[in-house]
Amino acid sequence: MNRRPSLPGAAELFRLTSSPAPDVSAPDVSDSVEPPQQRRGSGRTKHTTKITVYVSDEELMALEQARLLLRGSHGLGVDRGRVVREAIAIVLDDLETHGDASMLVRRLREQ
Repeated sequence: MNRRPSLPGAAELFRLTSSPAPDVSAPDVSDSVEPPQQRRGSGRTKHTTKITVYVSDEELMALEQARLLLRGSHGLGVDRGRVVREAIAIVLDDLETHGDASMLVRRLREQ
């Protein structure tokens, strides 16, 4: 039996953790109207800001089941934080795009 721990390789230890700098040499396209960029969750980066969110036992169980479904059925090994950050990005995009008709506004008005 091998008692040596399995350690990450150099590629995992020295991977980039920040997004690349924007290309400043790109031409100015301020005359063309582009749709707003779709927001993305921050993914696997070092996060410098933390919030605490309290959830019910049922909400936590649903989040964990979603994480397991993503892993088992879709091959996506993500943690609960990543799922939450992506969900926040989706909801904020919907709010920005649809405003008063967004799912967030409608659901908050129902309460």
